[in-house]
Amino acid sequence: MDPIAQARQHSLGDLPRRTAQRVPGKLALVDGEIRYTHLEFADLVDRTAAGMSADGIAKGDRVALLSHNSWQFAAVAFAAARIGAVLVPVNFMLGSDEIAFILDHSGATTFVVEPGLVTTAEAAIEACGTDIARRVALTGTESRPGDGPAGWTPAGTWFESAAEVPSVSVADDDPLRLMYTSGTESRPKGALLSSRSLMWQYVSCIIDGSMSADDVELHTLPLYHCAQMDCFLGPDIYLGATSIILPGPDAGTILATIAAEKVTKFFAPPTIWIALLRHPDFDTTDLSSLRKGYYGASAMPVEVLKEIRERLPEVDLWNFYGQTEMAPLATILGPDQQLTKAGSAGRQSLNVETRIVDDEDVAVPQGTVGEIVHRSPHATLGYYNDPDKTAEAFRNGWFHSGDLGYVDADGILFVVDRKKDMIKTGGENVASREVEEAIYTHEDVAEVAVFGVNHPTWVEAVTAVVVPKPGASLTAEVVIEHARRVLAGYKTPKYVVIADALPKNPSGKILKRQLRDDHAGIAQE
Repeated sequence: MDPIAQARQHSLGDLPRRTAQRVPGKLALVDGEIRYTHLEFADLVDRTAAGMSADGIAKGDRVALLSHNSWQFAAVAFAAARIGAVLVPVNFMLGSDEIAFILDHSGATTFVVEPGLVTTAEAAIEACGTDIARRVALTGTESRPGDGPAGWTPAGTWFESAAEVPSVSVADDDPLRLMYTSGTESRPKGALLSSRSLMWQYVSCIIDGSMSADDVELHTLPLYHCAQMDCFLGPDIYLGATSIILPGPDAGTILATIAAEKVTKFFAPPTIWIALLRHPDFDTTDLSSLRKGYYGASAMPVEVLKEIRERLPEVDLWNFYGQTEMAPLATILGPDQQLTKAGSAGRQSLNVETRIVDDEDVAVPQGTVGEIVHRSPHATLGYYNDPDKTAEAFRNGWFHSGDLGYVDADGILFVVDRKKDMIKTGGENVASREVEEAIYTHEDVAEVAVFGVNHPTWVEAVTAVVVPKPGASLTAEVVIEHARRVLAGYKTPKYVVIADALPKNPSGKILKRQLRDDHAGIAQE
């Protein structure tokens, strides 16, 4: 190992050890009854890295990880980075065939799986064409060979390893993460994130998100997603903050945990914030410790922003906008502009340059809608084994987000829509978000999703699926009439469906593709 490179290295896997040297006795991680100080967590990461290395996992090897949130997930993620292995987080909501594609495409040779997901994992292994040399069950520290599911090595042999941690050089552009996008295509793309991508992105989050070592953060969204893992858990470890881990975003459990652990900081998409506001325990739970609230995945409806401000007046809000390929942060809307620039994505974050371009990649004037593109050390190294899509995404030296937006006179970015979500009806373009914002202003609307469906006359018809607030009586006719009062005629939904809930992924993002499929024939009904 080059001694100069070794002395200058600053990578993801170095963070637990360096933080432990600064704040060894400070609480780092809480998972149920399990509590680790920063020194204890750093030691756990070192033992895990040593165990992985002794098991034959080396720099550049792909380690697939299928698990709900847990201390074990965090330990394996940082340990993989410690030895330069490439972590491949897998969405636990996927079916076995979808997981098989990721295993095969990534070339994973190690599969680390939560015991409760082993049946799905085994079906995926059988379906894929990759030789999975190591199958590891994500058990606890006390487990020994023979414990856990048959044919799977218990991860306790890693967590309690006495082997020596290898000295591994991790350069800035060495890949450490292979993230499969939830994208719009039938097969996800694998975005490679380097040490440089992650570390610079952490700095942007910390500075522009006003994060500090005093934070006590609640993590409820899946750690397989880079938003929770790399906008929040990673920066918390970097700073020496405290992280409370829950397996999922249950509203009642979130409220109870904020009160019990005196949580000061919390991130969730608008759908989860809405669920908290509607929960019967919201007004009787002590939320006085909460000071920082973050949201992402979609814009917060203005009416919901106003409600949060009214019911949680001590909480400052930030909107994080980005995507997997940006590790994921691109722009931030801070607390001082939540209402004056409501619905916007704010300004480019610390280490990002953003512009709006037309179809020829020429910058457009202020106020003109075009594609949002970025330059940043956050950006992905490219799509793994897909040079054509990589070249298309990075044409002319900018990463093309696939989002449409404009910048106003104050330099604030407004995301109009995903290109795929722009509804083309009767020769006009309709932004689904504009229609959603209009419908949200009705007092009985809890959630809404707007999308286009094929129509024999209009090419696409504006369609809305609406979830009423508890106890509200809402009809499609009432929603259409309300929209007609505030929108142009061509933007008013032609079809409205009243539903009990909207389909979402584990991160709380509304699944519009599923809604399009479910209601594809509505124009023929």
